[in-house]
Amino acid sequence: MSDGMLGLTQLFLFLFFIMLGFPIAFTLMAMGLFFGYLGMQERIFDLLVQRTYAVMSNDVLISVPLFVLMGYIIERANILDRLFRSLQMASGNIPGSLAVATLATCALFATATGIVGAVVTLMGLLAFPAMLRAGYDVRLASGVICAGGCLGILIPPSIMLILFGATAGVSVVQLYAAAFIPGVMLASLYILYAMGIALLKPEMAPRLPPGEVNIPFSQIAISLLTSFIPLAALIAMVLGAILMGLATPSEAAAMGSLGSIILAVIYRSFSFAKLKESVFLTARTSAMVCWLFVGSAIFSSVFGYLGGQDLVEQFFKSLPLNTFTFMILAQLLIFILGWPLEWTEIIVIFVPIFLPLLDDFGVDPLFFGVMVALNLQTSFLSPPVAMAAFYLKGVAPKHVRLEDIFKGCMPFIYIVVMCMLMIYAFPGLVTWLPEQLYGFTPGSGTPVQLDVPPEGGFQEDEVPRIAD
Repeated sequence: MSDGMLGLTQLFLFLFFIMLGFPIAFTLMAMGLFFGYLGMQERIFDLLVQRTYAVMSNDVLISVPLFVLMGYIIERANILDRLFRSLQMASGNIPGSLAVATLATCALFATATGIVGAVVTLMGLLAFPAMLRAGYDVRLASGVICAGGCLGILIPPSIMLILFGATAGVSVVQLYAAAFIPGVMLASLYILYAMGIALLKPEMAPRLPPGEVNIPFSQIAISLLTSFIPLAALIAMVLGAILMGLATPSEAAAMGSLGSIILAVIYRSFSFAKLKESVFLTARTSAMVCWLFVGSAIFSSVFGYLGGQDLVEQFFKSLPLNTFTFMILAQLLIFILGWPLEWTEIIVIFVPIFLPLLDDFGVDPLFFGVMVALNLQTSFLSPPVAMAAFYLKGVAPKHVRLEDIFKGCMPFIYIVVMCMLMIYAFPGLVTWLPEQLYGFTPGSGTPVQLDVPPEGGFQEDEVPRIAD
């Protein structure tokens, strides 16, 4: 068997084992070590040590545990309940007001946490029963919560964009700027859809009774000032400091974590037990991300060393593809991979396979990263493995069927696809803000190249890094 076929065998065996339920990170390392030993003998152990060191010393990844900690503290401070109630009162006279308030809450809270499961679960406990009591159609209510909970993947400060930046060697700050307008646009399209359904089919989203709508303006203003404004200000300061160049993502994330603790203290929801739990969950999530990076770095290096990457490139180049058809094929493959895999595995394992092809087809890595972030919204919504639907089903009343949740998610998948087509037709939606803030020019980004160990092994001063 040639080295190239050995690399493809490594890839297919990995997919087979994860379908059986084996842990992703350790399956990556096991496959990398086994096939690496076949291809490069003892040098694979040098690569294991050096790749682990490279991941642990990667400055870009420092912001991940800090943003995760910020999200978990906000989640456990019971801020979501206050936020939803204030937005519900403020949107009382809008068609589909509960759906609009739910989507706005999801967008803001998902931005603060970036943890899809947490947002969908909490909104499933809080907003889902409220919509059902108000007579909302089960499918519409389900789709609103599932789609809204996924917005944190795209809207900055997104952990997914941090991982993509570390994987592709692209500036995280520029990625945040590039994803801001598409993120706001997608959330706005969701809200417009919910309002349109309420106008065209009022039986699916009935108006609230007068007693819940006719609330004094002063009461609404006080509610917004004490719940919406503080969290929005915290997120705006964190994101603004990053986009304006006042702080690095890691520094801004550290200040955001401190701000979330201060916010919890102000709301009298802070306790050392909650802090301890948040730190534990942060450590668990961060360890998962770091081991995924270690495993994917070893796996990708061995895959490239054996010639698997060359075979993939040759296959794509042999097809009659132009830039548009390449993007369609790449996004279709990522969409399909989203059924069995979570976004973390797709970013650190499969996106690097496409990165060396971007130059060949004239696709900027920044633009590609935003399109991937949009695409990954669908991985949580599309059956048969729609994780957002399963999160909601776990907390929904017993009469709510999984089939109804899937049906409710489908219109939002179509909205995501429409948003992707709009962005492809008008790429300025992605590039305008980076151009204005940083003088970014499309094509200036360069994907990171995989390092493979030379014949004599890496020297001590040649330890490779995933991203500078």
